[in-house]
Amino acid sequence: MLRNLLFVAWNDVRFQLRDSSTLLWVFVMPPIFFYFIGTVTGGFSSGLSGGQATPLTIVAEDPGFLRDQIDLRLRDNDFAPEWVATSEPGPDVEAPTRTLTLSANMTDMVLDDEVVTASYDTRANALSRQFEEIRVYRSLYTALADIVIAEVNAEGALDAAALVALNDTPRIWQLSVSPAGERQEVPSGFEQAVPGILVMFTLLVLLTSGGTMLIAERKQGLLRRLASAPISRSEVVAGKWAGRMILATVQITVALIFGTFLFQMDWGPNPGAVILILIAWGGFCASAGLWLGSVAKTEAQAGGLGALAANALAALGGCWWPIEVTPEWMQSLQNFLPTGWTMDALHKLISFQSGPSTVIPQFLILIIAALVVGMLAVRRFQYQ
Repeated sequence: MLRNLLFVAWNDVRFQLRDSSTLLWVFVMPPIFFYFIGTVTGGFSSGLSGGQATPLTIVAEDPGFLRDQIDLRLRDNDFAPEWVATSEPGPDVEAPTRTLTLSANMTDMVLDDEVVTASYDTRANALSRQFEEIRVYRSLYTALADIVIAEVNAEGALDAAALVALNDTPRIWQLSVSPAGERQEVPSGFEQAVPGILVMFTLLVLLTSGGTMLIAERKQGLLRRLASAPISRSEVVAGKWAGRMILATVQITVALIFGTFLFQMDWGPNPGAVILILIAWGGFCASAGLWLGSVAKTEAQAGGLGALAANALAALGGCWWPIEVTPEWMQSLQNFLPTGWTMDALHKLISFQSGPSTVIPQFLILIIAALVVGMLAVRRFQYQ
């Protein structure tokens, strides 16, 4: 039985690796996507804004001495303020990306107990817009608290000197923040891109190449020839699954090599656990490819459904970006997706450096999912 199984598997792998599109997505596209996605997501977790101050244009006519205090608090929150008197840029000046507009004569208005309005407008991408707003609010509320305390200390005579004296006063209360584990940062850069694209491409190649090849063999009568050979149906199905598993192993191995030596990827303190998770993921992808090839009617249908499913699961499962920067509903949805289970386990092992015991649930559920999908594929498998 083992001999027949290996015969079917080996010939499947040889056929798939002769296909130019499979070779492209196994050997060429992974490093390209590693570089592109890793560069795009490189600033998700490094400080408040990727280690660089965020440019911010502040429109305020005659702001008075409160300008210095607001400027100080904005800089504390990693902004680089530029104060202007009008919101109308010059004819050769590009409109600012971020604009904070304050009431004219705001210092006089505060001294007269009048309400000062502030409005924030940004053209930044959706992933960073909300975080910028939080930092602006924090800056303004801190400045407001400074004004209240300085006015009390100066017995109602608020001026620039009172604010300077407040800033020079040592803070009695201090907040000490420490991580609960070895690491606490959201995965970013190649630390996010290499595992994410590895997971996505393994699923993409197994669904498209693995699914379309089975349909092509059925149309060309190759499966009928196997049916007439002295090979049982279980040996044929097991051989087809094993061939796809070998292709998944090749895909994962190539990605590991590129990630390690080309992008200096650190796989964490437990690389053995990482490899076990990837093997379980490869087994699921092999089962999924075999199932899609058994239910799809045409090669175009298998290729289209495979590409659509792989991209949708990658986006929702946290392969394209850190799931921590997505809305809560998307983070909850990840818990029900195979890509989500895999990425969660990889991030625990690689980014947060958790022990192997923390990913046992993800490992077991991937194995169970691979068995369930594999059994569905066996039930739908047909020679013609």
